[in-house]
Amino acid sequence: MQTGLIVWFIFINVVAYLVMSDDKRRARQRRDRTPERTLFLLAFIGGALGVWIAMYRKRHKTKHPSFTIGIPLLVFLNAVMYGYFLQ
Repeated sequence: MQTGLIVWFIFINVVAYLVMSDDKRRARQRRDRTPERTLFLLAFIGGALGVWIAMYRKRHKTKHPSFTIGIPLLVFLNAVMYGYFLQ
């Protein structure tokens, strides 16, 4: 189970990073955007670290209090959950 969880961690965080990066690209081009609900869902199911890294590397959603407060809280929640299941 540990191997599967580690693979999931890597996969979901890469996906979350790429979705946030794509949303930033779409914002610059004034195209249809990824709903914030989707970004939070990706963070909630284990990809919070990927979303958080993309937020600051791409400077995306960093002025939204829901993201600047919510995503770090989800990073903490993800760390607790991953820590619990990796024991």
